[in-house]
Amino acid sequence: MTAHLEVAEGVGTIRLDRPPMNALDVATQDRLKELAEEAAGRDDVRAVVIHGGEKVFAAGADIKEMQAMDHAAMVKRSGALQESFTAVARIPKPVVAAVNGYALGGGCELALCADFRIAADNAKLGQPEILLGVIPGAGGTQRLARLVGPSRAKDLIFTGRHVKAEEALAIGLVDRVVPAAEVYEQAHAWAARLAQGPAIALRAAKESIDAGLETDIDTGLAIERTWFAGLFATEDRERGMSSFVAEGPGKAKFI
Repeated sequence: MTAHLEVAEGVGTIRLDRPPMNALDVATQDRLKELAEEAAGRDDVRAVVIHGGEKVFAAGADIKEMQAMDHAAMVKRSGALQESFTAVARIPKPVVAAVNGYALGGGCELALCADFRIAADNAKLGQPEILLGVIPGAGGTQRLARLVGPSRAKDLIFTGRHVKAEEALAIGLVDRVVPAAEVYEQAHAWAARLAQGPAIALRAAKESIDAGLETDIDTGLAIERTWFAGLFATEDRERGMSSFVAEGPGKAKFI
């Protein structure tokens, strides 16, 4: 398999395994969709880490495979390509990307699907598709612009340049930069901490933020209001508030 799912301590790690560069060919794209849907549906997975290994996250699409496709073939394939990445973005649980080495093209787009990105101090990210005469096709033009703003997204996409970890942190493309040897450990720790939280409330928070960003403020507030009221029907809400009153904040044990 070009990717697999490992589960420990409530954390599911989707690990890319297509050496040497984790090129995201069609088989790997389809496998990512399968694993994202599996992680979304498993009760023993409370948070997710996406990891490519110690040397590289993913250096992009399989260009040799893509070169052989004509217009008709890509019209047919492009929907499935986007669906595989969207499946990762829509996992209704906290998702963190653990980025070592290169995260370029499709690799950068995969990292953009996470809620949080922890990068190695030697990481390089970018959308170099323009250098091939095309544009990002797995969500890069949309997710990157929403994350770092349209001007910075256009700079990266128009030039195809690579961004080092320090600049990626400064523009908000990644959220934390750590030594390369600590990337997965810190990503797993972040996910494990959230895996102990109230699962339905975390899902509500993620869906409210993500859906709200795609609409006007009044609709976003309506989405938030519906989720907020609905959480009052959950046992976790009862546990959280009872614990707060009896013991103070931060001591509730959620189910």
